[in-house]
Amino acid sequence: MGKVNVCLKRSYIMVISVIATLSALMLAVTLFTHGRFSRVDDETETMLPGLQLMYSISIITLILAIIGVYGACKEKKWALIMFAVGMILGTLFLIASDIQALAQRPKVAEHLKMHYMMLQNNASGITDDLRDVHIKFQCCGLDQGYLDWGYDIPESCLCTEESTNPCVAAPRNSSLFEHMIDDQPIMIYKESCLPYFIVHVMRVIDATIGIILGVILLWISSVVLCIFILCRLSKKEDVPVVVYSSEAKAGNYTALTDTAEHT
Repeated sequence: MGKVNVCLKRSYIMVISVIATLSALMLAVTLFTHGRFSRVDDETETMLPGLQLMYSISIITLILAIIGVYGACKEKKWALIMFAVGMILGTLFLIASDIQALAQRPKVAEHLKMHYMMLQNNASGITDDLRDVHIKFQCCGLDQGYLDWGYDIPESCLCTEESTNPCVAAPRNSSLFEHMIDDQPIMIYKESCLPYFIVHVMRVIDATIGIILGVILLWISSVVLCIFILCRLSKKEDVPVVVYSSEAKAGNYTALTDTAEHT
């Protein structure tokens, strides 16, 4: 069994330590998210498949990292082989997920538009989700702006002093003027929310794809280092060959023979 270079072993352990830290953080975030949304049954059922996937990835990766560190420290081939095989399978899964996310990206905008239009049409009034969208993106309505609400324009469409998006005067025949005494105009957000929301979701998707790509590169580097260590362990050390020489043996006894003759 050959000796592993110290720098190679330290580099491998350093990369695995980063992977283990990220896996532990991912597990902590998953536990926090699960606990936060466990109070709402509908949201928990919707997010359960994603949470289960995050649990599986974080726990399996953490176990593989521990096995990989053990294999490097003790120079155990079986542990290093198990780590390499597991990380290769995980890398292939992440690559497939990244490709699928890129393929589904153009369809996300249409899906979001249909979802929120149905939500707006089926709701008797403004929902908490739509209210949060109005406030966060400083907009009103989804498709045609405040016209989507007709007479019942929600108060979440009102412009504030910190508003940066353009505002317009609300129609006089809207519900916002029911309790108004003076004739001062009421300013509401002019633009619809759907374009802002789609851009925001696309940025989140792009950031997620970038993070997955970074994780893939990190995992590939750990597999490459692991394979190098396995190659070093499989390499046999050069043992010096012992050669029998009759001349050398004769030379050792020549001096003794000559001395005996002279005596």
